[in-house]
Amino acid sequence: MLRLLILLCSGLALLAQTGLDPARLAKIPVRMKTFVDAGTMAGTVTLVARHGKIAALDAAGYTDIESKQAMRTDAIFQLHSMTKPVVAMAAMMLAEEGKLSILDPVEKHLPEFRGLRLLEGGTLRKPARLITIRDLMTHTSGMVLNPPAGIGELHGALHKTLAEVVLIYSQTPIEFEPGSKWQYSNAGIATLARIVEVLGGIPFEKFLETRIFTPLGMKDTYIYPPKEKWNRMPTAYILKDGKPLKYTADPLGEGAMKFRDGAKYPLPEGGLYSTASDLYLLYQMLLNGGQLNGHRILSRHSLETMTKVHTGTLSTNGPGMGYGLAWAVARDSAATPLSEGTYGHGGRYGTYCFIDPKRDMIGIFMIHREGGSEERNAFVNMAYGAIID
Repeated sequence: MLRLLILLCSGLALLAQTGLDPARLAKIPVRMKTFVDAGTMAGTVTLVARHGKIAALDAAGYTDIESKQAMRTDAIFQLHSMTKPVVAMAAMMLAEEGKLSILDPVEKHLPEFRGLRLLEGGTLRKPARLITIRDLMTHTSGMVLNPPAGIGELHGALHKTLAEVVLIYSQTPIEFEPGSKWQYSNAGIATLARIVEVLGGIPFEKFLETRIFTPLGMKDTYIYPPKEKWNRMPTAYILKDGKPLKYTADPLGEGAMKFRDGAKYPLPEGGLYSTASDLYLLYQMLLNGGQLNGHRILSRHSLETMTKVHTGTLSTNGPGMGYGLAWAVARDSAATPLSEGTYGHGGRYGTYCFIDPKRDMIGIFMIHREGGSEERNAFVNMAYGAIID
């Protein structure tokens, strides 16, 4: 009876603090477990926060299907492309220090980009204008999606430095006029990271660690995770014929580079590892206008600049969506379950976040399985469905 009373009181307190229904939130891990039982995934970690409070942090399923080891809420996941907004944050920090402007031509800070050409109809020509830092952030630079011939094995071997990789990109022709089209570009984000490295005066991964992760208390977030934490990383899967298959074909999955052992390349387009709890600190900092627990990471102006749509009417990454500075931004709530102005990002292995300023809300979905989005969509709908104020 006492335990029931305590639970009731804590539920009422949570409701009062967050405006989220505890009973509805409790159904999220139950729903996630149905996907595990159906055999479409191994497991998930989910987090919902509102008004600066974590309302629900849950694990469902397993870190590994074969061993049936239970998923833990402190599991460390590969974020893949959820890394990209963090690179943009670092660049905005340097802009606040007067070291760059997002309208700067890339070649101002990386001289190797001088003379970059556009390949059109088999002919090389000078583009109408230079690529800017803003183009890199918005995926409108014209730069290639992935490494070109010669370093096509980069994402599997991680065998070159960031400087070496970006030098090759600087000699690779762009594919369309800067600003004329939206085309996702890992090369563009790598180039942005190199600018951070050059202007920051320290290695890219060290900049993230010392300027963002350590001040925010993100103790489990890394580019190169320490060996003592490798056991907290779930097995990576790929969805094949409706079933998760251990992803041994991907060197970053269950291959040689899963833990980045011996890697030279920090993979700024997708290299971060983190936990749901660490990401909450990062995203709450954003909802707070750029600061958390006495540490200011970004100005409110920088944050507003990053999270508004910069791509106009260009077709970007899905119905109702536009693109900001390395953030997908909801611009039409009739075409997406997200509130207008909500921003977020996903990753190759299915991880996803949304940050909703209108609702003062954060949702984090962690999974280690490429392919499919049904589970993520269910999480987003259930998180919003828990709002009752």
